[in-house]
Amino acid sequence: MDFYYMPGSAPCRSVIMTAKALGIELNKKLLKTMEGEQLKPEFIKINPQHTIPTLVDNGFSIWESRAIIVYLAEKYGKDDSLFPKDPQQQALVNQRLYFDMGTLYKSFADYYYPQFRFKTPADPEKFKEIEKAFGFLNTFLEGQQYVAGDHLTVADITILATVSTFDVAGFGIKNYSNVAKWYENAKKVTPGWDENLAGLEDLKKRIADFKKA
Repeated sequence: MDFYYMPGSAPCRSVIMTAKALGIELNKKLLKTMEGEQLKPEFIKINPQHTIPTLVDNGFSIWESRAIIVYLAEKYGKDDSLFPKDPQQQALVNQRLYFDMGTLYKSFADYYYPQFRFKTPADPEKFKEIEKAFGFLNTFLEGQQYVAGDHLTVADITILATVSTFDVAGFGIKNYSNVAKWYENAKKVTPGWDENLAGLEDLKKRIADFKKA
């Protein structure tokens, strides 16, 4: 299956780690969004929203990373451990996925992207939203080794991609003890962490380039 991505992107890295956990080989197609490759007609035919990550599985196109990782887990999982079938367990995983999309990762984008891309001064109010998001995550992880239940799920994988991105940006994860403990464990038990790490190195270079520009 074809996977359109950029290695520094947290949503893209969450798909890569999920695929690794499922034993799926992705045909990776690098899409240089800064050069506008996502706006080429051939890609817009695949994804009218022209966003990454985008997955094409035997002619079926799907985008939005959290939708992709659930699709992969449901279609290719040998069991339901990554995305439980039990309604309550599944609801908890979904809540964490939506939390990542609408709160945690959003707080990163709102605070850091303007600085990286447009050299906009840091907004202390936006930083407070990051602290609030990490406060919530720290509460979710009270007495828990995983973010949604008692074992690794796609919720851990997507939040790991996000938290590791905060780590590269220099956010003080250690100030949130439950998150810090979870993070150290997640790095050890999540398949594909090495590829996530490689993507983070790419992100570091891009951040450095933004700062130089």
